[in-house]
Amino acid sequence: MALKKFLYHRPALAESIAQGLTGEGLIDYSSGLFLAAPRRTGKSTFLRQDLMPLCEQRGWEAVYVDLWTNRQEDPGYLIERSVMAALKRHEPQLKRLLKAAGVRRISLERTLHWDLERDSLPEGASLAEAFEALQVASGRMIVMIVDEAQHALNTDAGINAMFALKAARDALNLGGDSPGLRLILTGSSRDKLAMLVLSRDQPFFGSSVTPFPLLGEDFAEAYTADLNSKLAPGNLFDAKDVYAAFQRVGHRPELLGEVVRRVALELGQAPDLGKLMARGAAEVQHGLWAEYESAYGVLTPLQRAILRVMADAAASREPLAMFSDATVARINAIERAEGGKGAVKPQSIQAGLDALREKSLVWRSGRGAYALEDSGFGDWLLAT
Repeated sequence: MALKKFLYHRPALAESIAQGLTGEGLIDYSSGLFLAAPRRTGKSTFLRQDLMPLCEQRGWEAVYVDLWTNRQEDPGYLIERSVMAALKRHEPQLKRLLKAAGVRRISLERTLHWDLERDSLPEGASLAEAFEALQVASGRMIVMIVDEAQHALNTDAGINAMFALKAARDALNLGGDSPGLRLILTGSSRDKLAMLVLSRDQPFFGSSVTPFPLLGEDFAEAYTADLNSKLAPGNLFDAKDVYAAFQRVGHRPELLGEVVRRVALELGQAPDLGKLMARGAAEVQHGLWAEYESAYGVLTPLQRAILRVMADAAASREPLAMFSDATVARINAIERAEGGKGAVKPQSIQAGLDALREKSLVWRSGRGAYALEDSGFGDWLLAT
C-alpha cells in the first residue's frame, strides 16, 4: 500500500498551463509563470511527470533544474549546468551548424565553438547566448523550469542568474520569428518566491505569484481505488474517509501514505477503517505540530514575537518592513505579551533575526529580506 507505487496524473492542469505559455489560454503566462505551493504537495512530481512530457509532446524543449536537491551548490551554477546539459544533448545538430554556411551572428558563432563537456558557461558568456544556440539547434520553443527558485535569492550568483534568465527571455521573445523562451519558476514558500516579483530591484518585478492547485477529492478517490485494489472485497477504504485524512495532513500525498501505513499496522476491519484513518491523520498532524511547539518553546519572548509578526504578514500577503516604526511597535506588544519587557529596539530585532536564522526558523535573501523558513510553522502559529 505504499504511496510511491501510485502515480496520479493531472493532464487538464498541464494542458491549461501549456496553453497559457503560448498565450492561447484564459491567462497569459508567456512572460513567466510563478507557482507557489507548500513542500510535499505534489508540485515537483507534476512538473516532471505531467508538464514536461506535455511540453515534449507539443514539440517544445523542456529544461528542468531543482535548486532544492543540491543546496550545497550555488543556484547560479545549477541553472547554468542544466542549460549546458541541454546543449550537450543537441551536440550533433550544433556540429552540423558549424559546417553550414551563413552563420553571421557573432554571439551565435562564438557559442557554437563552446566546449560542451563543461558544466558551466564559459567566462564572459551569457545565458541568452546559450539559449539562443539551444533554440537554433533544436528549432523549438524552450521552456525553462526552475523548481524551488527562491533558493536563487541566497547568493549573488543566483540573483544574477535570475536577471540573466529575464534578459534571455526578453532577447528570445523579441526575436521576430524566434520560437521564444518561456519561464516557469516554482517555490515552496509564496513569501520567498514573491520577493522575485514584488520589489523594483528584483528581475521579475510586476509579475504575480500563482497558487499551485492542491490535489483534491479526485486524487483521494483515485488513491482509494488503488488501495482497495490490493484489499479483500469486504474490507475496503471509503474515499470520503481518505479525503478527510488527506485534508488533515495538508493535502500532502507523502503524509497520507504515512497515515495509511499506520492504519495497515492496526489491521483494522472495514467498520473501523474510517476511525483509524481519522486517528492516524490526527497523529501525523500532531507529530508535525509537536516539532513546531518544541522549537517555539525554547525561544526568547523577542524571538517568538518576531515569528508571530512574520506569520501574520505571510497570512495577509503583505510586504513586511521589519524595522519600520509600525513593525517595531507590533513586535514590542507581542514581546510584552510573551513575558518580555516591551522595550525592543531595531538592533535587538536584528539580533533576534540572526538567532532565528541560526535555528533555521527564518530565511534571509541575499538582499536582506526575511521570511519564515517553513510556512507550516506560520500555519501552526496562527492556529495557536
